Amino acid sequence: MSCTNKIAVVTGGLGGIGTAICRRLSAEGAKVIATYHPSEADKVPGWLADQAGDTEAVVGDVANAADSARMMGEILAKHGRVDILVNCAGITRDTTMKKMTPEQWDAVIDTNLSSAFYVTQPVWNSMIEHGFGRVINISSVNGQRGQFGQANYAAAKAGMHGFSMTLAYEGATKGVTANTISPGYIETAMTAAMRDDVRESIISGIPMRRMGTPEEIAHAVAFVADDNSTYLTGANIPVNGGLFIH
Repeated sequence: MSCTNKIAVVTGGLGGIGTAICRRLSAEGAKVIATYHPSEADKVPGWLADQAGDTEAVVGDVANAADSARMMGEILAKHGRVDILVNCAGITRDTTMKKMTPEQWDAVIDTNLSSAFYVTQPVWNSMIEHGFGRVINISSVNGQRGQFGQANYAAAKAGMHGFSMTLAYEGATKGVTANTISPGYIETAMTAAMRDDVRESIISGIPMRRMGTPEEIAHAVAFVADDNSTYLTGANIPVNGGLFIH
């Protein structure tokens, strides 16, 4: 696989999955730009020091349309184009429908779904003009099957694939593809912090009897982003160990 000399932007790049994606795309030859929320500023120097390839970090609130436009505009002004865009930023505010507040709903929809539009729209025309683009939306198995206590999260993640499918139609004759990757349960700091009994209950329901790794998600991203993945568009690729087979 190769992404040589491509400009890749990864939102939520400082997270567990985001970091693995940044490292893999860099290893495949891309210039990688990770976006991070202003609240993560103190993590950036250490994060950059751990990156081996040509990687930088830019600040922006992807849940805010104006700040996303400002951030992506600065990236375009500096680099001239964006070839690969991975919409990976996401949060959870889990609770049952009975208890969910409008603020919890809005926070997740804005960060997980609206952000994909806010970040993609400023670079879409550039991709069309250059005749090449890879938009890759990181969804979730729970966007495919739903999950108790995640009405906001499941709705946002399902919406991401609707967004991918529409972009796939619009970019099909222009050399621009759009696809979704839907991870299952992945070994991150968040899942590592679960109680042992909760972890074991989750793992027992996965046919492979283990959680995935961030690197396995990054491998799927690299495959979709590859220069030769020219006929793959509008797909929702499950990387979930058989947890949900559809």
